[in-house]
Amino acid sequence: MRAEQVTTLKRKATEILSEINRTKEPVMITMRGLPSVYIVDVDEYEFEKTRTNILEGIARGERAIADGDVYTQDEVEERLAKWLK
Repeated sequence: MRAEQVTTLKRKATEILSEINRTKEPVMITMRGLPSVYIVDVDEYEFEKTRTNILEGIARGERAIADGDVYTQDEVEERLAKWLK
């Protein structure tokens, strides 16, 4: 991943955005020498967001199992039957 100063982004925004779209690699923008933001391709962002949501769901499930907050198959079917009516 490469880093660019905010002043470079101002001068070469179209070029930088085109490169991000082509390579799918994010670019870190710095202000006063410090990281400020990342610019990422929209498809890559949406993919990462979906992946994060899936991982969070798995973590919640693992936490529920560890806490003993689980249901039998019969309990699940009964709850779904009530919910679907």
